[in-house]
Amino acid sequence: MDPISLEAMAASVPDGALIALPPDNSLPSVALAKALVRRGARGLRLLGVPVSGFATDVLIGAGCVVEVQTSAVSLGEAGFAPRFSAALKAGTITVRDATCPAIHTMLQAAEKGVPFMPLRGVIGSDILAHRPDWRVIQNPFSDAPDEILLLPALSPHIAVFHAVMADAEGNVWVGRRRECATVAHASKRALVTVERVVAGNFLEDERLAPGTISGTYVEAVAIAERGAQPVALLDEYGVDAAYVANYARMAKTDAGFAEWCAEHVFGDLQAAAE
Repeated sequence: MDPISLEAMAASVPDGALIALPPDNSLPSVALAKALVRRGARGLRLLGVPVSGFATDVLIGAGCVVEVQTSAVSLGEAGFAPRFSAALKAGTITVRDATCPAIHTMLQAAEKGVPFMPLRGVIGSDILAHRPDWRVIQNPFSDAPDEILLLPALSPHIAVFHAVMADAEGNVWVGRRRECATVAHASKRALVTVERVVAGNFLEDERLAPGTISGTYVEAVAIAERGAQPVALLDEYGVDAAYVANYARMAKTDAGFAEWCAEHVFGDLQAAAE
């Protein structure tokens, strides 16, 4: 598989798509999020798997997003996600509350090709009042009263994440972040940015194969060096806490966010061209 450009990858994402994004500790593609902002993407629906972070906040701030389904949106040690908070208060986005186990369960159902999967932990919480698509039934295998929650399979249009490396066959190594494999299996498409493309076949390497997503599930790969920054990428590099804190400060206002984008989103493209 030959890698494509980051901008070509962003161009392949249609407006209105349901996009699955991993959290800041699990291979998010900040590079592709910025490219989607530059493309002027609109109407996106984001699925946090299972929580949402930096990339989601940037996309919301740029007006790319109409809906977020997640269990939380946060910038970690930097506090609340400012553009998410502002959009929620202004009513410009819809938020579909979920829980971490519920999101993983719905994706696992899609991965397995079944219409739903059961879960218990949500029963008794107020989230059910806001999720008419989740159904509580009597356990059909119990004669005693025993409620069980059924969650519908969820198949995102596109899974997006950033990995350390891909091979020439399009296989992607995600290491211990195996939840990215579930998302790729459950989604209709998977777009992956990577630090580098290397020779060989990961699936033929006993050390790499357990942490590899087969190229069968990967539509396209784009090289984006340090494409997860400012968040961490496995053992490649750590989080840039000062960068995130500066973003959190600037993005508290519309003007501050616009200034940040001019430098760190559109400025990135200009720097690459030079």
